[in-house]
Amino acid sequence: MSPNEQRRFNRQYKKHLQALKLQGMADKTIDVYSRAVRRLAARFDTCPDRLSAKQIKQHFSELVDSHSWSTVKVDRNGLQFFWKHVLHTDWKWVDIVKPPQVKSIPAVLTISEVRLLVNTARQLRYRVFIVVTYTLGLRLSETLNLQLRDIDADNRRVHIRHGKGAKDRFVPLPDYTLAVMRKFWSHHRNPTWLFPRATHLNRLHTATTPMSYSATQVAVRQIVGDTGIKKKPPLTLCATVMPRTCFSTGSLCASFKTFSVTHAPRPLRATPI
Repeated sequence: MSPNEQRRFNRQYKKHLQALKLQGMADKTIDVYSRAVRRLAARFDTCPDRLSAKQIKQHFSELVDSHSWSTVKVDRNGLQFFWKHVLHTDWKWVDIVKPPQVKSIPAVLTISEVRLLVNTARQLRYRVFIVVTYTLGLRLSETLNLQLRDIDADNRRVHIRHGKGAKDRFVPLPDYTLAVMRKFWSHHRNPTWLFPRATHLNRLHTATTPMSYSATQVAVRQIVGDTGIKKKPPLTLCATVMPRTCFSTGSLCASFKTFSVTHAPRPLRATPI
């Protein structure tokens, strides 16, 4: 873009981010909707409002060839939002892209396959992450964002904050999972996070943020690949990267008796969990 065109795009992009926040969009939605605008602008090296219907059709045609239908749909929604809230004009290109309606049966794992996942993980934090995610039935981000205040050991439940749709909920906390959490926490003793993120400046016990979403996603994908399990997980923006299970939490917990952090001593009352 020319300097003037770049400044013009920056002003529109800033308005786009502001509108997304004012509409109460989640951080992940803001990220993917804004990426759709950047992608379109970069493709033609100009502001999106200068593009013709033919150019937009060309853009989506290329996008369908290079990306999943999920990405195509998100980009379409992001651009529709941009046209409506920034350009204040109707988005006339909805009919250009119509993702196919696919209703497939989700991939599920057996108990032995879940045990294989846990045993394949080389790092303790990822072993515990898999156990907590599966036994509580959480999404990747929900597990990573668990704080000690969310774990109600007395009532055996966990408070999930800002889940899908920005909704809170309670999930049952099995005794086995609580024991795993306590043992894992005793390794780092972070005052806030169950899964703290260590940096070159902060150790685990002083970390102020949870483990990285993207790094955990990559690590778990690698673990799934190392197991040789061929079942493809249902990948969505909010879902965990692991396949689903088709059995009860009780039977899953009972199958982990050989897991190294199962028999954890009950901590003192001063312990947050």
